[in-house]
Amino acid sequence: MSTREHIVRGFKATLVSRAIYMLSSALLMFILARVLNPDGYGALYWAIGILMVVQLFADLGLGKSTARYISEYSETDEGQIPYLLRSAITYKLIVLAAVSFALLLLHEHIAIVLGDPSATPFLAVGVLFVIAQSFSSFSMMAFQGLNRLGYSAAVQAVSGATRLVFAVTFVFLGFGALGALYGYIVGYALAGAFGLLVLYIGFYRHYDQADAYEDGLSRRLAEYSVPLTATRSANVIDKRIDVVLVGVFLTPAAVGFYQLGKQITDFVLAPAESLGFTISPNFGEQKASDQLQQARRIYEESLTHTMLVYVPAAVGIVLVAEPFIGMVFPEYAGAVVVLQVLAGFMVLQAITNLTSDSLDYLGRARSRAIAKGATSIANFGLNLVLIPTIGVVGAAIATVATHTVYVAVNLYIIHSELALRLGQLARSMGLICAITLAMAVAVSLVTPLASNILMLLGAIALGTLVWAILAVASGMVDPHEVRAIVR
Repeated sequence: MSTREHIVRGFKATLVSRAIYMLSSALLMFILARVLNPDGYGALYWAIGILMVVQLFADLGLGKSTARYISEYSETDEGQIPYLLRSAITYKLIVLAAVSFALLLLHEHIAIVLGDPSATPFLAVGVLFVIAQSFSSFSMMAFQGLNRLGYSAAVQAVSGATRLVFAVTFVFLGFGALGALYGYIVGYALAGAFGLLVLYIGFYRHYDQADAYEDGLSRRLAEYSVPLTATRSANVIDKRIDVVLVGVFLTPAAVGFYQLGKQITDFVLAPAESLGFTISPNFGEQKASDQLQQARRIYEESLTHTMLVYVPAAVGIVLVAEPFIGMVFPEYAGAVVVLQVLAGFMVLQAITNLTSDSLDYLGRARSRAIAKGATSIANFGLNLVLIPTIGVVGAAIATVATHTVYVAVNLYIIHSELALRLGQLARSMGLICAITLAMAVAVSLVTPLASNILMLLGAIALGTLVWAILAVASGMVDPHEVRAIVR
């Protein structure tokens, strides 16, 4: 199987899982937002934001470090992989035990310091959340390193589907926001158990273990997790600390508005995340075999096609955000401007999803960590300034501003590795902007006429049709290739 065919197959499997995951997340968002109201919805996701910060210390960068070395040694010495997995699990259990004990001991104090003692039960239950989510994400990373993305996809699909079932069940049984958190825990626990079981039965037991663990490999596994931990810390600051700060400075309802806007952009980002997750292990393999020209071609094609989707999508979100929120989530009018600002972040994050993991597999985790750390500190500082002064929109502005710098640095680093053909990429971007302009004109003309959700969906469909016609007519999309991928 060629590299392209392998990527297409992995992308399809990952995209299907992401579709299941994001569809279940969309249903969960819709149900919880309407049942819990902005205050309850905000309280739930404020607690989850805090727990994800805590989980940073439980995960460190072990998952990605393990994936990186599994990817490398699957090409050079498969007999080392069982040793790598054992070391990673051992490290994880030690760190996870320490962090879980600390959270159990300090959860009440953390809630008081952050200004909301009512969050205490959420943080107490959060010990289970941290453990379950940690093993779910670790198994996904291990399968990514093995380049068996169908299994990563399955873990994610199990997580999304079971989380929906249990969270909704617990909420309708009358357990409220805390019940929804229990639903998250059950979903992540089932996904983690499934992933670890498949990893052990399907892979670990089938490797012919080398006679001895390569000298220093366990140490390198731990050392490489350090820059990855720094990068992950910065990711948490970008994706979670803003939610926490909104809750500290403003109200639970404000958290609900901000979280709703972020979740909608996350749903739209599913294909880019799937593609980035799929292609990144190939960069490690191609660097190990000195095939960087092929890596450059894969990255350029992926970036061009991603921007062809996400630049028009971001403009479309800006145009339809107000009527969409008003019709679907009438209590969340405060989320409209947040969503419009975060549309810019969506384009930036699509690029990040393609680039960041690829840099890790190319061995540039340290460079990326420095960039991410610097921009995340700036993001934290901007949040401290903008949230108290201009409200929840300030958090969105801070995210877009700092992420722009981070994406620019990422692109520079990957260009230094792969020598991207900048002229060709610039011409493609110019054509994408022209297609986007035509689509935006069509949508802006019909959106004011939309008086119900069906008419609004019709306006979105018209924009999609204009985009598709122009994308094919310009040669940026080949219908034959699309049919081949779908088959």
